[in-house]
Amino acid sequence: MGLALLLAVYLLLPAQGKAAPLDELRRPSIDELYFLIIRDNDAQLLALEGGQIDLLGDIARFSDIKRLSDDERVKLFLAEGYHAFFLGLNLRRSPWDRAELRQSLWEAVNRRQIVRDVFGGYALPLFSFLPPASPYTLVASTSDFNMKAARERLRQKGWRWSKRGVLICPGEDKPLPKMKLLTPTAQVAPTTAEIAERICESMRSLGIPIETEPMDFSMMVARLDRRDFDAYVIAWELSRDPDSLYAFYHSSMDVPGGYNISGIRKPDLDEALESLKYAANEAEARLAAEKVQTLLYEYIPQVPIYSRYHIAALQNEWQCAIASLYMTPDNTYSLLSLRHENKKAFYWCLAEEPRNLNPLSASSAYEWQVLSVIYESLLAVDPFTLEDVPWLAESWRLDTVSEGGKEKTRITFKIREGVKWQDGSPFGASNVKATIEFLKKSAIPRYFDSVKDVERVEAADNTLTITFSGKSYWYLHQIGGLPMLSAGVLSSLKDWRRLPEEDIIGTGPFSFSKYKPGEYVKLDKNELYWRK
Repeated sequence: MGLALLLAVYLLLPAQGKAAPLDELRRPSIDELYFLIIRDNDAQLLALEGGQIDLLGDIARFSDIKRLSDDERVKLFLAEGYHAFFLGLNLRRSPWDRAELRQSLWEAVNRRQIVRDVFGGYALPLFSFLPPASPYTLVASTSDFNMKAARERLRQKGWRWSKRGVLICPGEDKPLPKMKLLTPTAQVAPTTAEIAERICESMRSLGIPIETEPMDFSMMVARLDRRDFDAYVIAWELSRDPDSLYAFYHSSMDVPGGYNISGIRKPDLDEALESLKYAANEAEARLAAEKVQTLLYEYIPQVPIYSRYHIAALQNEWQCAIASLYMTPDNTYSLLSLRHENKKAFYWCLAEEPRNLNPLSASSAYEWQVLSVIYESLLAVDPFTLEDVPWLAESWRLDTVSEGGKEKTRITFKIREGVKWQDGSPFGASNVKATIEFLKKSAIPRYFDSVKDVERVEAADNTLTITFSGKSYWYLHQIGGLPMLSAGVLSSLKDWRRLPEEDIIGTGPFSFSKYKPGEYVKLDKNELYWRK
């Protein structure tokens, strides 16, 4: 039933073929955009079925998917996305400092069974260190679930089993001590808690004495930050770029609070990661990403488990949504393309309160669902190919220049003409310059890594030139993805942590109107939007 339903959902994607190509998108036909705040899953479903909301994203429960698939009033969409769920291990502690044990654990977890039993088939078993949708993903050539092979590898390396079936490390007399796997509680994250229990069962079958230790998620994060753990499970929402590899596995990130939670420290891996981080062009980046992942399959610092599909539902009466294998229709492109015979108001469900609508400090996905249609960036991502496409920049060029005996990256953007801020003032290269310089000077945490290597920014007419202190292809995405901010707003801002509602001004297709906590955020169509 699960796989049949998955196929049925998957086949719905081509039904949106009437959507305009990206270069033909115009101003939205929607006059009013409401983000309705509905936290309860059952209430969300009832609101969709009752017509109170038009779009419901991030549907996770199999029962909800089955129910909506039988409802002729809605269309379901499925995309691979960038979700990745891992079993993490503390390589600083025995026995996880033994590579053969980690390699055996890779084969001891039956990912496909987990996907079938827990998700009804609407997730992907994960055999890679990057999400399936990333164009840089290298899928492992190692075998799937094979407990016999896992045990044989350990036996050949000198491992033994006690009479109770517990592993004994080579050179030791005593079985492995009892260990704990950190997981959020079942009340907060029931699916994660169930998967954690299943993983522990697999580990015990291999001979690893381990039990789950459920706890509040904030407490779990604190334990991970202190490196006070044996093992843990965690889900990440990654991106199309392989930047997570450096963050997760470079030894410099193995600091309290750093993302190298496993504590892997390998000189050859560090070298490959540095080649990836500072690749001069896309070809170099792809080669480096492949090298990094090849080493990771040897070292196994953590074990990928599954990647959850993104599933969204849209009222059938709305036409021309933009969706792809990588993106469900809850995106800005769809808001520019959607059409209805007589409705001009669109209702989008938010599953959490968007407490912070300041683009300088907002962090949650729910906040950025709202902000992403108010603020725009120089570049966008094609939902069908995942390639860079021009947005506020019409074109760009990357060069490697030599200054002071050092090679540096220089990016030249041609800024789109005729763009206006939502208050009517003109947008241009000087605004981009002001944004980058403000973000760097203020050392704003969310953006600091993107701008810290900027050496100088020059704006002349509609041309912007940025010279960096180093050389890296990824500078293009780091700068190209920044939200553009009004120079007028920035010049009068006393504290970047506090942005008055009247200063929520972007260039996007919708402008801020009202936020009523606990109920909704209302946006209005931007009549000055540059797409005519």
